[in-house]
Amino acid sequence: MQTIIHEMRGIPYYLLKEYLQELGGTLSGDDFIQGNGWSVKIEKMEPFRLFSLSVGQSRLTMELDDSVADDFLERFKKKTLRAGG
Repeated sequence: MQTIIHEMRGIPYYLLKEYLQELGGTLSGDDFIQGNGWSVKIEKMEPFRLFSLSVGQSRLTMELDDSVADDFLERFKKKTLRAGG
């Protein structure tokens, strides 16, 4: 079992919940998503501020069985990948 704490900026809280459900998770309560061999608790954090810019942030606490960890993390990275330019 692995526990990974990951802070993310720029992806809205509601969208993170949708992505985790698309990865096979089921919403339990407002901030807990559980899938086969994994669970994620999402917490809203204070927005990141840089001068007048404000960006939302969330903290994800992931509990992953070793047997699904690599696959889950790879699929989650693809879902949350953002291109810049």
